[in-house]
Amino acid sequence: MNPTSNKSDFEDLTTNLKDLAYSYLEKYSPSKQQLKVYLLKKYLTKIKGSKSKKEVTSIIDEIILNLEKNRVINDEMYSDSKARMYLRRGYSLNKINQSLRSKGIEDKYVKQSIDKIKQNEIEPDFVSALKLCKRRRIGPLRPENNRELFYKKDMGILARGGFSFDLSKRVLDLETKEFNKLLKII
Repeated sequence: MNPTSNKSDFEDLTTNLKDLAYSYLEKYSPSKQQLKVYLLKKYLTKIKGSKSKKEVTSIIDEIILNLEKNRVINDEMYSDSKARMYLRRGYSLNKINQSLRSKGIEDKYVKQSIDKIKQNEIEPDFVSALKLCKRRRIGPLRPENNRELFYKKDMGILARGGFSFDLSKRVLDLETKEFNKLLKII
């Protein structure tokens, strides 16, 4: 085995992975975990080198650490921006928490983002539940004669959205006029 050829293989792999990382970062704004998974999948499917998985993950970790030092990737900012975007979409705080954790964000950043939302917004879950009802056309937006028929279904939609039973009941029991007034305020 020639040690010089082994060194060139290592450098080629590193440059290939860096190029893949930069091209991915041009298109998307991923978390560290998402970038790591992407690079590992690309290595296993396209590059198919002879390196062990442990060696490749150490190279990928080094690339991600370098990107983090240069402030190209920042999980704290990623967490804040995703949390605000999810809130605008009508996600509950529970669902925001779960979505960010599934993206590989550290618990401290998730907690900070949710605390910022709680400080800046008045009843964020209630507002999100109203937005979800508007988007899905459920609850107060249903015709008056169909509301009782679909009450259970609407409750299920809100429960899967991460809203508590009391909050769901409060939103679904709103009158249509009052609901429309609240939507105008939002």
